[in-house]
Amino acid sequence: MKQLLAPVLALCLAACPALAAPLEPVSSFDLQTPSYLLMEASTGQVILEQNADETRPVASVTKLMTLLLVLEALDAGTVSLTDSIVCSSNAAGMGGSQALLDAGSAYPLEDLLKSTIVASANDSAVALAEHLAGTEANFVERMNRRAAELGLTQTVYQNCTGLPAEGQHTTARDVANLSRQIGRHPLYYQYSTLWMDTLEHPGGRTTDLVNTNRLVRFFEGCDGYKTGSTDEARYCISATAQKDGMRLIAVLLGTPASQTRFNEARKLLEYGFSTYRLLPVCQAGDALGEEVSVARGSADTVGAAAGAGMTLLIRRGEESSVSLQVALPEEVQAPVAKGDTLGELRVLKDGNLIATLPATASEDVGLPGYLEALLRILQAWRR
Repeated sequence: MKQLLAPVLALCLAACPALAAPLEPVSSFDLQTPSYLLMEASTGQVILEQNADETRPVASVTKLMTLLLVLEALDAGTVSLTDSIVCSSNAAGMGGSQALLDAGSAYPLEDLLKSTIVASANDSAVALAEHLAGTEANFVERMNRRAAELGLTQTVYQNCTGLPAEGQHTTARDVANLSRQIGRHPLYYQYSTLWMDTLEHPGGRTTDLVNTNRLVRFFEGCDGYKTGSTDEARYCISATAQKDGMRLIAVLLGTPASQTRFNEARKLLEYGFSTYRLLPVCQAGDALGEEVSVARGSADTVGAAAGAGMTLLIRRGEESSVSLQVALPEEVQAPVAKGDTLGELRVLKDGNLIATLPATASEDVGLPGYLEALLRILQAWRR
């Protein structure tokens, strides 16, 4: 096997799989929030956490799943933003945060989606649930089914709003992973970045909508996700911000005061952006500068390329600790098709293996034609 220690390639846009262990095993933060987690969104890598698997009620942060199902239905074309939704008396009677919908009046789905995202409107959330599934109970079944599909193993939903309900709970880790799913829908950000807006009712009156996430206005780069508060859940938030091509998610559950959750979310986000960066390791198709001999082929050698891309989340200043190692066989048999696996591309940090990617053929190498084969036989005989 031939091996080559190569410099880090700076071309990769692909994300590596979500990694379970936090980069910082022990959190150095002294926060009032009992359960929190800081994650990089594209890789799913956790930077730091505390009590991230402790089940807790999260109030209106529950609506992230409600929103995800609506966004997925929009993508699938089963509903549209222009759908007219008649608000039921059940939806209009929801307590807590509301858009003050009129029972019996019809609203565009877009207005209900916007008021749920911006103002955390319980009445709008239930109206959306009933539109998608007939009843809120049916919709909650979908919520729990989707949670299972996404691997949110510590999450149980009893309603679509987050209003107090026996047995309803989730964790900081599950909320962060759910937030990653929300982030894959660009439509969400059209509404989550609004600080103030107005909902016009069919009867002519209006409801002012104010974003419940203060960080959208007061922290540069913040553009979502969701806040929540009840006496039981205390104050909760899943906050996200983007800077220099990197998106972070900070989840804080059970904070004792409203402003404290925003202050501590800001502290986590600022720490993440100042301490870490995304390092492009390689991009699928990158030439590795190595060739493998081809036996009985139309060409004597075939080039090797990265068969997949990878990006690492790394502490700033530690870029030189990452290297690539190419491991290839001395020879392969023709025919060889572009993309065939030839060997391995090993990603090392401080000399330790952290990931393995395929090293693949960069081109096709077929069997030689009759005349070329005859010529090669004659050349070999003359030697």
